[in-house]
Amino acid sequence: MKSTNMNGSSPNVSETGRTIVIGSSGFIGRFVTEACLDSGRPTYILVRSSLNSPSKDSTIKFLQDKGATIVYGSITDKEFIENVLREHKIEVVISAVGGEGIMEQLNLIEAIKNVDTVKRFLPSEFGHDIDRADPVEPGLTMYEQKRKIRRQIEMSGVPYTYICCNSIAAWPYHDNTHPADVLPPLDRFQIYGDGTVKAYFVAGTDIGKFTIMSINDDRTLNKTVHFQPSSNLLNMNEMASLWEEKIGRTLPRVTITEEDLLQRAQEMRFPQSVVAALTHDIFINGCQINFILDKPTDVEVCSLYPDTAFQTIYECFEDFAKKILDNVKAVSKPEPASNNATFVPTAKPEALAITAICT
Repeated sequence: MKSTNMNGSSPNVSETGRTIVIGSSGFIGRFVTEACLDSGRPTYILVRSSLNSPSKDSTIKFLQDKGATIVYGSITDKEFIENVLREHKIEVVISAVGGEGIMEQLNLIEAIKNVDTVKRFLPSEFGHDIDRADPVEPGLTMYEQKRKIRRQIEMSGVPYTYICCNSIAAWPYHDNTHPADVLPPLDRFQIYGDGTVKAYFVAGTDIGKFTIMSINDDRTLNKTVHFQPSSNLLNMNEMASLWEEKIGRTLPRVTITEEDLLQRAQEMRFPQSVVAALTHDIFINGCQINFILDKPTDVEVCSLYPDTAFQTIYECFEDFAKKILDNVKAVSKPEPASNNATFVPTAKPEALAITAICT
């Protein structure tokens, strides 16, 4: 199978830093791909022939317009992947595949071994350190799969960097497929346990930015890169107070107990039960803060790049508040009226109230 360059141009063999991203239409994948494009690296994105949602189509189109070269195919086809890596002289392979594609990365490892151009492989991590975390099922199964990928990489001799960016800078919902899909609450807070266990929260743009910074850095070769910005180390109670400060309103707090999270995990609904299991590990077990960076393979991103700032949680919450205000303005915009028509707002009363809160 031959790869397809949708930009219609032949690869320029003099270009260096050629990078391919697998899973670019996902939340993390998009930020990483954007950062890669912004860095000026020739950027390729692997896309399955048939996308299953309009949002993914839209993301791929956005990245293509930004300069990405689309390659149609799948990592399930090892021979195809080898051909892509050789044909485009790929130097960096970044995987941001979802849970269902974790074990398919074994094909990537074999393909990388069989070509001589790849200088760095970043497998699908982009969470907390899977070798130091111990979630309940079904989160444990996913982590065991990621551990198998790590061990295979290390055994094969493929040059790697593991990105442990910890939590996404969004309100950590335990019952959604992805925490960044939903804005912070406007009715009540759900607090895990006593709300005092801390975690690191990192904006998607920073995940992309520091990931791309690390792939050209000899200090991150065959290392685990931890994202631990002290400014973004907060617990649930602190997150709630920051959001209340931003919206100028106090919200009631409801406790989600450890038993509640374990029960949700035991329901084995995917991916919600995985999210509940990981939420339990983060905010009950404290898996992001209950260890020290004492391995020779550990490096910390703030120490590597002390002059590069992280977006703070407060700044992220400002963005969320603006989105809410923009949504309220959109739904309350009057329709063109006839001579006898009377405008009736389409927004719910509580939504319109947020206009006053956020201004």
